[in-house]
Amino acid sequence: MKPKIISGVLLLASVIFFTGCPQETTIAKLKADPGRYYDREVALKGTVTRSFGAANYGGYELSDETGTIIVLTDRGVPGRGARIQVAGKFINGVTWGTQSYGTVLREMGRRVR
Repeated sequence: MKPKIISGVLLLASVIFFTGCPQETTIAKLKADPGRYYDREVALKGTVTRSFGAANYGGYELSDETGTIIVLTDRGVPGRGARIQVAGKFINGVTWGTQSYGTVLREMGRRVR
């Protein structure tokens, strides 16, 4: 009886864990099919090529081997050259200040690699 309970608990835990993880993709896939990813949580890996902002608000350009994308954040910006993994919501048509950005990622979490 205990093996059935343990296997049931493990199955339930794995289902909960994997449904909470954002879908990892590339920048090129996001830009090639924005309708598929719009307002969904995705994960990207890459290198910060530039950053801007003040008082913990701003953005940074993330680059992977397939392209670049702007990531907006309210947690402070990482430094240039930082290799990170970021999770966030993919959104379209963002204006910040006087600058318009077509597609951006609104950061929900980040991890330095």
